[in-house]
Amino acid sequence: MIRVLILCTHNSARSQMAEALTRDAARRLRVPLDVHSAGTEATRVKDDARTVMAELGLDLSAHTSKTLHDVPDPQNFDYVITVCDSAAETCPVYPGRTTRLHYPFVDPSGGSLNRWRAVRDQQRTLFEAFVQALGTGTPVPPTYADSPAVTVA
Repeated sequence: MIRVLILCTHNSARSQMAEALTRDAARRLRVPLDVHSAGTEATRVKDDARTVMAELGLDLSAHTSKTLHDVPDPQNFDYVITVCDSAAETCPVYPGRTTRLHYPFVDPSGGSLNRWRAVRDQQRTLFEAFVQALGTGTPVPPTYADSPAVTVA
């Protein structure tokens, strides 16, 4: 099983959405992933994140904001993905076998639901491509701009 950790500053929006989208893609594409998200600080999952994810049928009601210390086996991930610049700068050191990726997304906080949807849709495209690459053994997208067109079986 491939372990994936998605990090953001507060684990309240972008990382929560990315976790749910990655899990959903893994389920649909039948790629065995163990996906978690965390923040450098814990706060709460934002209502707008819950709303836009519910539009896709993804329920965040059981999600909670957490730090790295709340994640099982926090130093043992195959991929550590930061989704904001602040988390990338403060991301802890991981063992040599971990692949670190930085997929920065605009913070939708304080914006309209359309802004939230735009970030969600960008994440959906990228994390779908990420999971598809893992499933086919091809290189994962190094950046959002390098994510290939996604095909879903």
